[in-house]
Amino acid sequence: MDLITQILLGFCLAADAFAVSITNGMCSSQINQKNVLSTALTFGSFQAVMPLLGYTLSSTFTEIISKYQHYIALFLLSAIGINMVVDAIKEYKHPENVCSTKNIFAVGNLLLQGVATSIDALAVGVSLAAISANISTTSLIIGVVTFICCAVGVVIGRKFGLLLGIRAKLGGGILLILIGVKIFAEHM
Repeated sequence: MDLITQILLGFCLAADAFAVSITNGMCSSQINQKNVLSTALTFGSFQAVMPLLGYTLSSTFTEIISKYQHYIALFLLSAIGINMVVDAIKEYKHPENVCSTKNIFAVGNLLLQGVATSIDALAVGVSLAAISANISTTSLIIGVVTFICCAVGVVIGRKFGLLLGIRAKLGGGILLILIGVKIFAEHM
């Protein structure tokens, strides 16, 4: 697999993580370098490790991965999205509590999002094993591309969040649910 193909694969796999990063940026009341780096590092790491894992486990789990990946992504992204919608409704009803909402950049939240957005990378790892691709280089490139996309996504999302306020959190929650549904529908 040539470098251009590896980079394009990285962008394709980073799309869901990029969308979630934008949503996180939109829904946060404050963003700093730590938030940007933790998001980019979490998503980039998951996107880099999952193809390695898929490549390694390809013979054992091919059927299971391809059969259930869309259910897992739908569940995780919908759960996070529903939580964000509920938080937005609470903030709308009680604007004095806006600053007391959960941190979208909490480690647990980022880990769930990282898993949900990288399940397709696990399946790609299985595919790469079938063509005997250079998995080390490909995984590294996928991780770096995802890191960059997600860092930019958080910053872009924050710009929209400042303009839209609570509507951004509501829209972001709905967007996460829709991303989960999209992943689910693509695999049905």
